[in-house]
Amino acid sequence: MRVDDDFEPLLTERLLLRRSRPDDAETISAYRSDPDVHRHQGWERTDPEGVRAEIEEMTGRAPGELGGWIQFSVEERESGRLVGDVGLSPADGEPGVIKVGYTVAPAFQRRGYATEAVGALVVYAFDTLGAEVVRAYASADNIPSIRVAEKVGLRPVERFEHRYGDEVWFGVRCELRREDRTEV
Repeated sequence: MRVDDDFEPLLTERLLLRRSRPDDAETISAYRSDPDVHRHQGWERTDPEGVRAEIEEMTGRAPGELGGWIQFSVEERESGRLVGDVGLSPADGEPGVIKVGYTVAPAFQRRGYATEAVGALVVYAFDTLGAEVVRAYASADNIPSIRVAEKVGLRPVERFEHRYGDEVWFGVRCELRREDRTEV
């Protein structure tokens, strides 16, 4: 797999995917703190300071580099409004596997933005980073998230449960392998 030391923002028909910046923290915090969004996610902190710290920590890392996530803020090209964020990370101990994640603010859901942004991220993971497998995890009851994964070619390959102390999280792992890829 390759590291993209010279990342250039990704453009789609309606969206710009760029590296998240510390000044995005307030907006990202607002939608990540929404109870309907937060219940499907695994973030430890959604407060502005926590989000800002995560963004600053990612600043020194290039996409494809081992060691953690890289977050991209998703903007409407026409208005410049931040509508969500997507991210990717090489999977620990699994060479060639890139994990992707995505969140769209509730006010911008049901417009196809998640599908458009994640589709661009999948193409980027294969074409620029050289991934052999692109993977996404979703809460088993987050049907819209699973549909987004399916629309960009990822298929459910495993249903599982994960225990955190007394809590149980039911999830779905979706994947697309390079050899199964069609035009996304």
